[in-house]
Amino acid sequence: MFKKIPLHTQIIIGLVLGLAFGLVVIFTAIPSSFTIDYIKPVGTIFINSLKMIAVPLVLASLVVGVSNLGDISKLSRIGGKTITIYLCTTVLAVTMGLLMVNVFKPGKSLPQETRENLMSLYEGDAGSRMGAAAELQNQGPLQPLVDIVPQNFFQATTDNGAMLQVVFFAILIGIALLKIPKEKANPVIAFFDGFNDVIIQIVNFIMMIAPYGVFALMASLIVEIAGDNPDSAFALLFALLKYSLVVVGGLLFMILVAYPTLLKLFTKINYLDFFKAIRPAQLLAFSTSSSSATLPVTMKQVEEELGVSEEVSSFVLPLGATVNMDGTSLYQGVAAVFIAQALGMDLSITQQLMIVLTATLASIGSAGVPGAGLIMLIIVLESIAVPAAGIALILAPDRILDMFRTVVNVTGDATVCTVVASTEGELPDGLLRKSNPFTANESVQEED
Repeated sequence: MFKKIPLHTQIIIGLVLGLAFGLVVIFTAIPSSFTIDYIKPVGTIFINSLKMIAVPLVLASLVVGVSNLGDISKLSRIGGKTITIYLCTTVLAVTMGLLMVNVFKPGKSLPQETRENLMSLYEGDAGSRMGAAAELQNQGPLQPLVDIVPQNFFQATTDNGAMLQVVFFAILIGIALLKIPKEKANPVIAFFDGFNDVIIQIVNFIMMIAPYGVFALMASLIVEIAGDNPDSAFALLFALLKYSLVVVGGLLFMILVAYPTLLKLFTKINYLDFFKAIRPAQLLAFSTSSSSATLPVTMKQVEEELGVSEEVSSFVLPLGATVNMDGTSLYQGVAAVFIAQALGMDLSITQQLMIVLTATLASIGSAGVPGAGLIMLIIVLESIAVPAAGIALILAPDRILDMFRTVVNVTGDATVCTVVASTEGELPDGLLRKSNPFTANESVQEED
């Protein structure tokens, strides 16, 4: 009976039951240790399973995607479109976050006592984040480019945080396959193509436990937030409610306005159909807070439900999971100004423009794993001379907001992938608009 229920419905049921179970544990005599010791491991196994296949999926899909493009000119064309749209959506996200935080000013209403308690409670955590950020700050201006090239590719494959290095190496392999004779390249492409299919099948196996994994993740999250004092969890959420609502409001703008507008401008796909198609990926992103862990499902839904060709999805989506973090960038903009407001600092226009620039660049280097945005936020804070210790003010709701912004990250990846596929004529029924500026010249060439 349960198998007949659609996957996205099963995941929703898991989310709701996990939330309910967590609340029952908080307000009853059930020891929280039971949830942490016997339920949380199920969620950990689920996330680890997805992370386990993230690197091989990115490697195989990018090699196949690049090699299937046929020539370098098509690679540069698709790559140019992808990077341009990713950068535009990121700048839009940061700008929207800054606009909303300046209008609603959530930091002005934060009680002084709450600020002091949070600073004391999270001083150690904030300090560890600051240490990691300090290492990044001490690097030279071109260090991010240096970090893209791995010293040891096999070592890079053991760290999901080094995904950009895997992307770089996979693109190099794909380009090399385009340059060597086809009779030599075809066996290698066939190997990676078959390997990619194997990974996708493993994704199907892992998704069989998705509802149970999501249940475990939600239940343990609620219990861990509450700790030994349930009142402290709710007091903390209410104290930072206005800040959280501003972040969520900005994220909703991206999902309900920005992305549907992109789809309407460049495709003929109804945005309701689009969101219905990627709903399993969005729900998984919400529960795991990891765009990299969600990547296999995102690729599966975009290809099977939206009909995007594999050659486009296998290039655009892995790249997006690494460099496109719209939700994270928006959150960084809101959080930076919120912390400044809470500390009684007024930011100039120049400082806020610096936030746009820094947050956009930081999103490229931000790993698609839970909590990576916090380290990048410290870099943003330092760029505008706001004390980085103020990050302790927003650590309490960060885990919950991380779930929401990951949904935006994944939705943005899927949107851009669909738009690029449309401009390349790679959607199944040719969903192209004649006014599409990206395809105007290409359409003329095809007619000739």
